[in-house]
Amino acid sequence: MEQFAAGKVLRGRYRLDRILGRGAMGQVWQGTDVYLERLVAVKTVATDLLALPDWRPTALARFEREAKAAAGLDHVNITTVYDAAVTEDVCCLVMQLVDGTTLDNVIDGADDGRLLVPAAAAAAAQLCSGLSAAHAVGLVHRDLKPQNVMVRGSGLVKILDFGLVKVLSDADPRLTMTGETLGNVTYASPELLTGEKPLDGRSDLYAVGCLLHHMLTGRPPFSGEGPAELVTRHLTVAPPRLADCGVDAPAALQDLLHGLLAKRPEDRPDDATEVYAALAPYLPAPDPALAIRRMPPEDPRRPFIVPQGPVMPR
Repeated sequence: MEQFAAGKVLRGRYRLDRILGRGAMGQVWQGTDVYLERLVAVKTVATDLLALPDWRPTALARFEREAKAAAGLDHVNITTVYDAAVTEDVCCLVMQLVDGTTLDNVIDGADDGRLLVPAAAAAAAQLCSGLSAAHAVGLVHRDLKPQNVMVRGSGLVKILDFGLVKVLSDADPRLTMTGETLGNVTYASPELLTGEKPLDGRSDLYAVGCLLHHMLTGRPPFSGEGPAELVTRHLTVAPPRLADCGVDAPAALQDLLHGLLAKRPEDRPDDATEVYAALAPYLPAPDPALAIRRMPPEDPRRPFIVPQGPVMPR
């Protein structure tokens, strides 16, 4: 089996330079496309998991199918997929390396750890815009969390990590909670946590609700001592209202958040486009002066740019 280490070149082209992150099922590397001389992100699957014969063929076939679907996504709010490999020795996904910071860093850097309504609404709207493109081709992210959302200096939001670890873990329930952390559960929908299948885009909309609540209040809607307690709260406890968290927000925005965090998918908005439209009244007001004024590079904590339009559901 292929062993991954700094300096290793995959597919004769992608050199692994340094680890950006690791989990129970694989690693994310900053790499270099030595042919085009550009930086890339490379997600690799742990080689010991590839050695499990009872689930490997199904998992890799599904990964290959969803990697091709993700590669077909062309949307400004989704990280671009460049290449993928599914062989006897290596399973990897090569993606755009996004320059910026993760959403959790943006929230931590805000005053009192909270974003103002216009910034939070614009970030959530950009998430919905990107999700609309994924949902239109049948892809569900299933792991939206602040660490999987990048914010560029311009305020552009990029969704990371469509379909690799999640595809593999879904192929065998024994692997689903392997190495599970609080972060993985904090933004997960009730139907994802109970293993209901098939999931649809409304599962991602629940995660958007969790992220929107976190941006506005400085904390996720639910907390607990461990994954089991968090799961119970997602399944049984009503989320706190913004006013109870000391946030002065329009009543309609609270109603939208209440709908996003509904326990049953059928009680949530129908699709990401509907949520995008509902967030529109709270977006930052346009400033024509920005088009003609010479400005220094944007700080990621500044208000987010107006999102791109969503893909209309079919």
